[in-house]
Amino acid sequence: MIANSVGTNLVEAALQEPLADGRVRCQTCYRQCVLGDGQIGWCGTRTMRSGRIYTLTYGRISSLSCNPIEKKPLYHFYPGSYALTAGSWSCNFACAWCQNWHISKRTSGPDRFITPVEFVRQAHQHNCQGTSISFNEPTLSFEWAVEVFRLAHTASPPLYNTFVTNGYMTANVLKRLAEAGLDALNIDLKGDTTVYRRYCQADFTHVLDNCKLARELGLHIELATLVIPGVNDTEAQLTELARVIVIELGRDVPWHLNAYFPAYKFDAPPTPLQTLERAYEIGCTIGLDFVYTGNVNTERANTLCPTCGTVLVRRAGLTMLECRVTRAGTCPSCTRKIPGVGWAWNVPSQPVRT
Repeated sequence: MIANSVGTNLVEAALQEPLADGRVRCQTCYRQCVLGDGQIGWCGTRTMRSGRIYTLTYGRISSLSCNPIEKKPLYHFYPGSYALTAGSWSCNFACAWCQNWHISKRTSGPDRFITPVEFVRQAHQHNCQGTSISFNEPTLSFEWAVEVFRLAHTASPPLYNTFVTNGYMTANVLKRLAEAGLDALNIDLKGDTTVYRRYCQADFTHVLDNCKLARELGLHIELATLVIPGVNDTEAQLTELARVIVIELGRDVPWHLNAYFPAYKFDAPPTPLQTLERAYEIGCTIGLDFVYTGNVNTERANTLCPTCGTVLVRRAGLTMLECRVTRAGTCPSCTRKIPGVGWAWNVPSQPVRT
């Protein structure tokens, strides 16, 4: 429960640690900022007032839209469904190429206050099957997200809950999100340790640990990498990242390789199609069962059975055209189990063909 609120949109942070010197450590993300009275954290969304930390962005929605789940991207989670998606302000990473910089690099701007109850009501009103917190870093909306997720799971009809995140929340935050009703995450993998240190001012170890924890908690995860020329696009970097996924998380975790376009403070040329194709080949060669390319028009967005090659899910851009995975979650041709959730959520009950 949130302890209390003071003033408009100033809500007490759920996780914080008072220190002996009178300062308070924020425990929302792994920056774990230590704040004195009146100070604001690295992300610009948390402040210390009279011995307690408060979030400045609770319920402040900068962006709101009804999105296909494929946009997250989540390809193995309720394909063809829609999630009411909300974003707020700011981020806890320093990436200079951010594609959503107009909200992630600001701590305020034109927005509207939406309560968790109203958000869930709107999801039903727009005939969505779930919720998603995205656009900027959703960890910064932790307190609001927990309330949304609880309401969504108990709503009639119930809604699924998703996060599109850089994965830099503390383990305690991830556990509490799971307890509240988080179902799936797309976690952005920026590159190797050097990329995180140089461009994000962050530690890759914490992101990888959260990927492992999400798996342990039974959450559905998919990974996405924005392939950026001169940053993370060498054969060695992509090979190492693919190996980390296979060894640390498993070959069945979907990996989305997305094309970058110049944005914010980064003016490298757009990702060449041949670079994405090579990245795709590397992922498959290293042993990943489900590799996709995004932000480009190719057939690499289709889901293929790793055993027999049957096209299981056919997509055009962000639109699912056909899903042939059975209600039991298997390939209709060879009966191989296909990892995922809600494959046939919109198919009338019928006997499963094996």
